[in-house]
Amino acid sequence: MGRVTERRKVLRIRDGAVSTRPDTLVAEEPLEIRLNGKPLAITMRTPGDDFALAAGFLVSEGVLATASDLQNIVYCAGATVDGSNTYNVVDVRTTPGIALPDFTLERNVYTSSSCGLCGKASLDAVRTTARWPIADTPPVRVTPELLASLPDRLRAAQRVFDRTGGLHAAALFTEDGELLDIREDVGRHNAVDKLVGRALQNGDLPLSRTILLVSGRASFELAQKAVMAGIPVLAAVSAPSSLAVDLAAETGLTLVGFLRGSSMNVYAGEDRIALRAAAAQG
Repeated sequence: MGRVTERRKVLRIRDGAVSTRPDTLVAEEPLEIRLNGKPLAITMRTPGDDFALAAGFLVSEGVLATASDLQNIVYCAGATVDGSNTYNVVDVRTTPGIALPDFTLERNVYTSSSCGLCGKASLDAVRTTARWPIADTPPVRVTPELLASLPDRLRAAQRVFDRTGGLHAAALFTEDGELLDIREDVGRHNAVDKLVGRALQNGDLPLSRTILLVSGRASFELAQKAVMAGIPVLAAVSAPSSLAVDLAAETGLTLVGFLRGSSMNVYAGEDRIALRAAAAQG
């Protein structure tokens, strides 16, 4: 099984002083995801929570929606020529009778923001594939003060980041600010997939009364994953992309960017932000 961190010798230079010492690095290894025995995708990830990552990925692909859709997930024995198990290949088996999308078209359309297809096709694909339309969910209201408190809480819970400085994080909070789960990974999208996959395995989808916070920017892909999991609020400490904003506006997702200190930008779904409460306190 791959480790979350690895040690490497480095040459350290500080104020002209030179020394050698071991340094802790975040591990990065490929994970091949197979669906019912057929290769589907490869992602570079930090080993750990691989089954949740695969399950969450398939939620965003429109394959899985409930725990009953999932038969099992296993590491593939004999994944190499010599028959050894690298723990870098997983096979997801769906319950018999689950309809599968046409991945030759759908996956290229709505999974990757850099797929080269037009933005309108990407937006249409997510809107028509989402199982739980966000606009139809019970209203969630959050104050700017609550949102402003979340990045520090995310950072305080990043255990591996403290040792490596090289991991992204994603966290789920309730609408009252309670931390539900946090995952770290070398890839932002993987951290979100791990959160969503765990929620699927626990029978918690849709995540219709939660806030998703990501440690970096909000790409189309992350907005897509939030929509597919039924999450109504996505907040990021950095900038969103234009297509992420378009998707949020199309689907009713509340999208917050540049969440730093008491400052933030609300790009879509401002009806969920309790601005009157903020004005009253200001």
